[in-house]
Formats: sequence, structure tokens, C-alpha cells
Amino acid sequence: MIILSLLSMLSFAVSLPFQSPIAGFFGAGIIAIILGVVAIIGSKKASELIWAIVLIVVGYLGGGIGGLLVLVGGILGLVSHFI
Repeated sequence: MIILSLLSMLSFAVSLPFQSPIAGFFGAGIIAIILGVVAIIGSKKASELIWAIVLIVVGYLGGGIGGLLVLVGGILGLVSHFI
């Protein structure tokens, strides 16, 4: 998520079939970098309930392939919390 947003800020066009739902309201590159940092910090604690939910929300808002991977990681953390 961070690498693709940095490339988009440096004018390297990266076209993905799905975009972030908040990309139109704010600068997509800056928001994706912030969400990527939150995802990196939260990934260490993904098995805790609150961080799993945070990762699911970050993955949805982040969009793109990185957001999808964060979303899957949040869902796996949520499942591992209850199993």
C-alpha cells in the first residue's frame, strides 16, 4: 500500500481495477501512506480484537491490492482471536 502510493505521488501511473473509497475526498497518496503505516504498526497485534477490527477498516479504506491484503490479514486476525 505504501509503495504504490509513493509511486502514484511521483507520477508513475499505477492503474488498479479497484480504488479506495476515500480517494476522491482527500489526496489518495497521502491517505494511503498514513493507512499503510497504521497497517504496519497494527500487523504485529492482529490477533487482538481491536487491532483486527482496525486492520479490516484500514484495508477497506486503503483500497488497491495492499488494502485487500490488509483486509485479509484483519479477517485472519479476527478468526484467530476466536479460535
